Amino acid sequence: MTGSLKKTVVLIGMMGAGKTAVGNALARLLGVPFLDSDEEIERAANMTVAEIFARDGEPFFRARESEVLSRLLSGDPCILSTGGGAFLAQGNRVAIAKRGVAVWLKADLELLWQRVRHKNTRPLLRTADPKKTLATLLEARSPVYAEAGIVVEAHADYSVEDMARKVIDALAARQDVLELE
Repeated sequence: MTGSLKKTVVLIGMMGAGKTAVGNALARLLGVPFLDSDEEIERAANMTVAEIFARDGEPFFRARESEVLSRLLSGDPCILSTGGGAFLAQGNRVAIAKRGVAVWLKADLELLWQRVRHKNTRPLLRTADPKKTLATLLEARSPVYAEAGIVVEAHADYSVEDMARKVIDALAARQDVLELE
């Protein structure tokens, strides 16, 4: 499958929605680079996201996240995976809308919980009741995520490739984003 990507596709959504896995598959299918904003932040800081949260706090991390996002959006069109909180900042939403398109990988609480419950790399879930925390985050963030230009629903029975193809179908409906050849 070949196509011409005209804008950076920014994958947004909750932790566990599949932004990294689907993003990698999407980039491979479209023959464009895949970038992960969290990886870029970690490389620049020489620390993990969890370490940055612990040492410098969430506001410091969010400021670095915005800087990295702006830099990545100014490059060639690519598939860009963001951290779950990146789209919450108004400035980030404006930058994404101006230079790319946001795609919300929308997954329900049970699917997200199945994917994240065994991982200890999620600083926001280091609470007494991580599933309740996840539910609260999902409820708070969903109205903001709904501002994305494109929404693609995730289902437990979809493979990563299935989701990537669903995203491509959604992108192909937008001539300003993707032109399939």
